[in-house]
Formats: sequence, C-alpha cells, structure tokens
Amino acid sequence: MTDQAHRDTIFLEDAEVLSQEAYPAEQYVLRLRAPECARLALPGSFVHLRCDPLLPMRRPLSIMRVSPEEGWVELLYKAVGEGTRLLAKRRPGELISVLGPVGHPFEPHPERPRTLLIGGGVGIPPMIFLADALRRDRRFRPLALFGSEVPFPFRARPSQHLVAGLPAEAIAAMPLLDDWGVPSRLASLQGYAGCYSGYVTELAQHWIDSLDAAARAEVELFACGPHPMLAAAAALAREYALPCQVSLEELMACAVGGCAGCVVEARTPAGPAMKRVCVDGPVFDAYQVFGD
Repeated sequence: MTDQAHRDTIFLEDAEVLSQEAYPAEQYVLRLRAPECARLALPGSFVHLRCDPLLPMRRPLSIMRVSPEEGWVELLYKAVGEGTRLLAKRRPGELISVLGPVGHPFEPHPERPRTLLIGGGVGIPPMIFLADALRRDRRFRPLALFGSEVPFPFRARPSQHLVAGLPAEAIAAMPLLDDWGVPSRLASLQGYAGCYSGYVTELAQHWIDSLDAAARAEVELFACGPHPMLAAAAALAREYALPCQVSLEELMACAVGGCAGCVVEARTPAGPAMKRVCVDGPVFDAYQVFGD
C-alpha cells in the first residue's frame, strides 16, 4: 500500500515494449507504451519495473523522456547485473510490468531562471527530462552539462549554441538537446573528442566563475549521478551560495514507501530524520542530504 499522498498517482501497467536500442558499454534506451505513467510523470520521476517474468524483484529506473500524447515513456539504463541484463533481452511487442511514476520531482523556481543541469553516467536521463520541461517554459534558460567515463549513449557533435564562460575546447554536445535549443556540453577523463578533460562539476565551476554577481543570483543547480559527483555538486553550490536539488540513487525493494529499505539521513528543521528515497525523494534539497 502506498502513502496517502501518492494514492491515485502511481499506476501498475503492463507496458508494451515499443523499441530497445543498444549503445556502447552495455547501455540501452527502452521505450515503453505506458499511458498512465506518461500522463503523470514529472522530471525526476522514476519507474519500478519487472525486468523478466521469472525475476520477482523490480528495478528502479529513471525516466528520460515521455510523450503524454502518444502514451510512451523512455528509459536509459546500463546493464550491470542479472536484472538489467535480462531487461536488455526484451523485444518489441513484449509486455513489462511497470509501477510508476514514482517519486518527488524537481521543482525549478522562476526567480532562478539560469538552470544548471549536471548529469553523470546513468544520472543523465532525469536531466534530459528536466531540460525538455524547462525548454517549454520560456521563463527558464537551461544549460546541461553531462559527464561519463564510458562512451556516451549518443553520437556527440559540435554544439550549435555558444556558451560564454566555458573552455574553448569543450564543444561536444548532445544532439537531442542541441536540436531542442538547449545548450549542452560534455566532460570526461577518457579523451573523447570535443569533451572537457575533467570532471563535469569542474566544467560547471568554469561557467559559474564566469558570471557576475547579478547573473549568479539567477542560478539554480540540479544534479543526478554517482554519489561522489552529487557530493561535489552540493559542495559547488555551497561555495557559491546557490540553491541545489539532487536526485539520489538507492537500492529499492518496494519503491512505494512501505519497506523503508532506501532511507537516507536528512537535515530537517526538527533535526536529523530518516527519509525514504522512493517517495520522499528521489529529489532532495542538496543541503539536507550532504553535510558541510
């Protein structure tokens, strides 16, 4: 049973596989027909799906894109264990049990229109979803910075959009975001062409440092990725006194708040408290979950 606040917002659907595309480093983009999930999903939402009929434990996967009109959701994942490797074998026409959308989403603030989106590895999908939402709201001017130490799950190309304050050699962009009109840049330590050679949070700092005080006062950070990257993003936000929201990744059993198996300690006005990543998150204020 879900919490009262989530009643009528999480659906169990037999979702049809529409497509499954493979990319280097065992990365996959899976599109599912799941109309109820697509109708209600917001940037930061995830699904809890059954990778294979014979595997009872579900896996949480972030939502990368949705089409409420066409009723599909799209997921980017990496095959790293038994479940996701079985998921990678699913083919168009098959049905997958999907629970979703789950979780507390990102909440951009119009008074901070310069939205800086930082995604690392499998933390990239929520940033794409957020970029899609922000580009539709003319109050916001998103910039997306992605980092990966394996090949990106897309063919990078030189950006069509100039971004002041970024190193000149950082010209590689994600084509989808470029076509949307959302400037993006890529970072890696692997020497990929056109990528900034360093951590994605270091690339973010280059941009923030280039802003004057008035522009910096309009910045809000959003981040999803490995724990060290999120800690670095939170530290960056703290250094410049910027608001920052992070999406956490935790192992989950039920994903609806019943088992409390995904709790993290968070700071609250009443003192430290244990919060469930599935329904209290996965998006949190960075200052609540990362210390000084």
